Amino acid sequence: MPETRIIPCSLADLYSLQDIAIRSYNDHYLYLWFDGGAWYVDRSFKEQTLREELSDPHAVFCLIYADEELVGFLKLNLHKAFENYPAEEALELERIYLTKAASGKGIGREVVKFTREVAAKCNKRVIWLKAMDSSRSVDFYEQNGFVKCGSYTLPFEQMKPEYRGMHVMKLEL
Repeated sequence: MPETRIIPCSLADLYSLQDIAIRSYNDHYLYLWFDGGAWYVDRSFKEQTLREELSDPHAVFCLIYADEELVGFLKLNLHKAFENYPAEEALELERIYLTKAASGKGIGREVVKFTREVAAKCNKRVIWLKAMDSSRSVDFYEQNGFVKCGSYTLPFEQMKPEYRGMHVMKLEL
């Protein structure tokens, strides 16, 4: 397994974040969209959007390196209420995106472990997320202790309807 480093990201890293976000998203998710993902990539990863998200004191972005190569990113929302958990007890794992070349090498497990450590330092009682019900990520999260606890449907008209379903998953700490 490559040496995994997870480094907090700041506004100074905006263009590195934007580059790895687009590369990793394009590696895995273009088939979901009628337009090949152009609308979503523009909406989610344009400079202004990332600048605003990086400025949010409750959002944590990290760059993920395998050995010395930038292979992905992580986004956590530190105080995001969930079910019966108030915001101060819940952390949302919004995104783990890795390039295709980095997938399946144990890096994702290290990122989940890192997320658990962040949650513990913040005295969280639950980590929660939404995972596409049509992707292998659900199996990955279950292997890492998460359980399905609900469902959600993405409201994006640009997305093919058969891919809009999400599982809501949680890991109680």
